[in-house]
Amino acid sequence: MSFALPDGLPPGRFLAAGPAHVWVSDEFPQGVDQLLPRLLREQKAWGLVPLLCWSDVLGRPLGLDHVDAVRLEEVLAADFAEYRRRRLPFWMDQTPVPVPEGIEPWPHDPGPPFEQWPGLAPQMPATSADPRPEEAAASLLAWFIETEQFGLDECRLVLVPARRGSDALASIGWSAEAPLPLLCALLRSWEDRFGAQVVAVFGSELHVSVARPPVEAEHANLLALEHVLSTADNIVDDPPTPFPEYAMDLAGRTRWSFWWD
Repeated sequence: MSFALPDGLPPGRFLAAGPAHVWVSDEFPQGVDQLLPRLLREQKAWGLVPLLCWSDVLGRPLGLDHVDAVRLEEVLAADFAEYRRRRLPFWMDQTPVPVPEGIEPWPHDPGPPFEQWPGLAPQMPATSADPRPEEAAASLLAWFIETEQFGLDECRLVLVPARRGSDALASIGWSAEAPLPLLCALLRSWEDRFGAQVVAVFGSELHVSVARPPVEAEHANLLALEHVLSTADNIVDDPPTPFPEYAMDLAGRTRWSFWWD
């Protein structure tokens, strides 16, 4: 099965990803810093979501009905109650954790400043001063290229028939250890509230650009808790970043990265 493609693509081919089909470039595309933003602008017209992916991340597609079934607030409230039950003894105990000789002791993590689920971070209204989501994605890609992000040159451009980036992750059946239905539901919500855009998937790493991130500390705390409940291994616990420090760094941040073992 094939589908209509935009003009100006590099050489590539159609691949089957389970019952779904995607288009994949043969190599890392030259001029991708110009191509990706254009494809994002044309996303609705073509019904194709562009992603930068390693070719081995294509797995078994997840039906969108599994994402639709996630009652996000209810799931996060239950997950936070269980997370707090497990972590509270560590948050209360300020005894330094033993570390190998020559390694600085890990800072104490007091945990999130909430006793029960506080609700989602509020939506950030779009203003004329904010970048559009495709512009934020272009900025993230430019940062990847400038910093020679590990794994970027192994990526291929993938075009996925989908309505939004979060749904594209489900359609390709991203084969990480992430809880895919919950993660896609979170990403849908972040797209709506913050202009988030899935840009790249490097193996088990997920990189998201953000056009309208929260800037106030109160909102950043709420968002940081959402990040924690995504179950990503790099959020707070690995490396052991205290929750207040992670939340403070999240305010105004336009690049979000997650990875799972």
